[in-house]
Amino acid sequence: MRLLIIGSLLLSATSAAAQDAPTQDADALSKARAIGTKARKVKKFYEPQFDLSGLDPYRPQVKISGTIRQWGNNYIKDSGLVDVWEAEFRKFHPDVTFSDNLYSSAVAFPGLVANVADLAPIGRQALWDELKGFEREGAGGGDDGSSNTELIEIVMATGSFDVRGWTYALGIFVNKNNPLSSLSMEQLDGIFGARRDGGWDGLTWRTDWARGPDKNIRTWGQLGLKGEWANKPIHVYGYNAKYHFQDEIDKKVLKGSSKWNEDLRAFSNVAGLKKDGSLTAAGELIMNAVSADPYGIAYTGIPFMQPDTKVLALSSNGGAPVPLTLKTVQSRTYPLFRDVYYYIKRQKGQPIDPKVKEFLRYVLSREGQAAVQADGKYLPLTPEAAKAQLAKLDAVD
Repeated sequence: MRLLIIGSLLLSATSAAAQDAPTQDADALSKARAIGTKARKVKKFYEPQFDLSGLDPYRPQVKISGTIRQWGNNYIKDSGLVDVWEAEFRKFHPDVTFSDNLYSSAVAFPGLVANVADLAPIGRQALWDELKGFEREGAGGGDDGSSNTELIEIVMATGSFDVRGWTYALGIFVNKNNPLSSLSMEQLDGIFGARRDGGWDGLTWRTDWARGPDKNIRTWGQLGLKGEWANKPIHVYGYNAKYHFQDEIDKKVLKGSSKWNEDLRAFSNVAGLKKDGSLTAAGELIMNAVSADPYGIAYTGIPFMQPDTKVLALSSNGGAPVPLTLKTVQSRTYPLFRDVYYYIKRQKGQPIDPKVKEFLRYVLSREGQAAVQADGKYLPLTPEAAKAQLAKLDAVD
């Protein structure tokens, strides 16, 4: 796959406002990101509006004590959401304390593998390398190679609609002059993907997910557009391979194959372009490209939408197209909504640590999800989604 890394596609107006030379230096990017996060973490991006009466209220099952150690997602700490959860939980269980190392989703699995974390909150789904590392550590070098530990994945909340950093839903964007209004998930595979021999379903390689080059979609006419559009090439834009947005599309659209359109043009974040010193996200650069390209299509988020772009409704499994809105993300009907997770490590054949289970039951309760809604960034789970996660907890005990 040929990835053309275009971190330097910059609007002249943006460049004129720059205070420093544009850079993709890691330290500069980290400082620029912190400036933007500082402003967003105290802001409510939506007012409480979702009915949570269908969620079960929290009722303790057992009395617990001890320390719960959390390693991972910084955004639940940045916004104060985890502080609210912990304070409210301790009203039921005053003998529980918390030790939090919440600096990045990148530290979550190291905490689990090293046995220094009881809970690993992550703002995305676990990556293949993280799953493989967990599996191998659990095997402990045994002769038969089988693992004696099990990973449990619990969805704690639905990702945001439009908040940078807070796991915003991914949208498919085209130039405003494009006649299309919707696409199917299968069509997205044809546009963004390529011939594949299979795909990863967790740690299982599935050859039944293979597809041939005949399913590739490379012109707008293949999507039904007529006239001057019919033979025009589709120009695809997205994130570079190290950003987790690409992993999300890979899993949900490309069947875990990592086989991308050979002409994908990929972007990364840039610092030094804005007067306030904040980050210029790759999503902004992606939208700049689509704004200037009548034949462009991209995946990114609503936070970066521009007047010369539009977002397409998406359909899946033969259903009707669903628009990308706050309500369709919260209801989990829009196909590219995203989740926020807790991961737990347990020994096979053993119950989940009671204090960990009780805390997760609280997070999934009406009170826990009300705190999510009050924070105004992540979105509360639907009753159906919360019940499914509670059933996971009960199934392993």
